[in-house]
Amino acid sequence: MRRGEIWIGNLNPNRGAETGKIRPVLIAQANFLTRQGSETVIVLPLTTQVRPAKEPLHVTIPARDRLREACQVMPEQPRTLDRSRLAGGPLTTLNAEEMAKVEKVLRAVLGML
Repeated sequence: MRRGEIWIGNLNPNRGAETGKIRPVLIAQANFLTRQGSETVIVLPLTTQVRPAKEPLHVTIPARDRLREACQVMPEQPRTLDRSRLAGGPLTTLNAEEMAKVEKVLRAVLGML
């Protein structure tokens, strides 16, 4: 499990407006935490409801490898999941340009520009 990979995550149960369901998620956590055996992983959920109007807040990842549909990363919905909630990955890995876009938007969402 490495930063920039997309896995299947179980985001259930959710509350209120939280993103739920079983869906692709992007591993956002730094690799050193994952290598140290952290029992949890910070992820960003993806949606298959690709909407150009959501750009640049949502970063579009085209279908490739085992990611069957184009998806958009939702950086405004970060989650920390137990590793047991992740499976079936990696579906694909973001390239450097895609990851840079995600990082830029995530910093903006967190007010860290």
